[in-house]
Amino acid sequence: MSPLKMRVATFNVALDRARPGQLAAELETGNHRQPGQIARIVQHIRPDVLLMNEFDHDGDGLDDSHLRLFCEDYLAVGERGIEYPYRYLVPTNTGLLAPVALHGAGSPALPADGLGFGTFHGQYGFAVLSRFPLLFEQMRSFRHFLWQDMPGARLPMTAEGSYYSAEALAVLPLSSKSHLDLPVRLPSGRVLHLLACHPAPPIDEGPERRNSCRNHDELRLWHDYIRPGRGDYLVDDAGGRGGLALGSDFVILGDLNADPIDGDGFREGIQTLLADMVLNRSVALGRLRPASRGGFGLRGMSARRGSPRFWTHSQGLRLDYVLPGRSLQALASGVFWQPPSQSGAELFWNKRGWPERSASSDHRLVWVDIAI
Repeated sequence: MSPLKMRVATFNVALDRARPGQLAAELETGNHRQPGQIARIVQHIRPDVLLMNEFDHDGDGLDDSHLRLFCEDYLAVGERGIEYPYRYLVPTNTGLLAPVALHGAGSPALPADGLGFGTFHGQYGFAVLSRFPLLFEQMRSFRHFLWQDMPGARLPMTAEGSYYSAEALAVLPLSSKSHLDLPVRLPSGRVLHLLACHPAPPIDEGPERRNSCRNHDELRLWHDYIRPGRGDYLVDDAGGRGGLALGSDFVILGDLNADPIDGDGFREGIQTLLADMVLNRSVALGRLRPASRGGFGLRGMSARRGSPRFWTHSQGLRLDYVLPGRSLQALASGVFWQPPSQSGAELFWNKRGWPERSASSDHRLVWVDIAI
């Protein structure tokens, strides 16, 4: 008899827009192409729990109209419609103006002086959709945890000293969006902790490599959180101290903006996380590492050293992860990415055989089936 299972997925849906309200206006039509294509992908894979990165919202998560429109007018419609009765719009640091200039003198201004990069509060936000109850009373977030409060933080430096002023460090959180521990109650009664984040991409930086440093330490936050004793320094947004309770089931998921072999950034951060025995080894680096054939359709990637099987981004990188803890039995996994010649290719490629972000996203949905 096959074990009961649940499917956990992460998908950077690229539903970010240049102006506040722009996404809502598109969703209100009920038939906009890109969110419609995103919905087709989700309907095909049918995850029980889905993290969506880069979904614009109001910033504080108080107005869920964008999310409701997407769920009701896109995901739930058609022969393959799927419903998610439990939803959470995650408050974010993106586009939240810092009270002081973060990069030198002068008055703070967006996007550079956002606590997380963004031209308006809520740009590049994220949301959680679930078929199972979300346990908000047990939820923890680390959105406000200051970067300088991490012991041994990899703060960016210049030849003159710290890149950030003391005033900037006093207000700058580590998390560029949020770090969220959101427990889910499974049908068996078991509780699964969703550890969701979307670290800063290691791009658009100077020789101080401030975004690479931040990405490294954002990954380290979850790594410390899941290791007994390592996260004792952490203080969540409600004042709770310490890491994940010993014996808890968890899965780390999100667009981590870090490839262990290629791309920019400090690779040792993601390499160390993937190699840790606290994770399910089969999914992190073994035979159940999520894979597809779609990456082999990319052209101009000869400089990449990683295998196209494991790429999750149209630039030939593994950036998106679903990483269960070792206490969980993984049954199957995948990256949903059809090659240019196969049915469904229009979700990823243009007619010339090049990846097209506007078709759906520049990222691919990653899923893992877990025994429950």
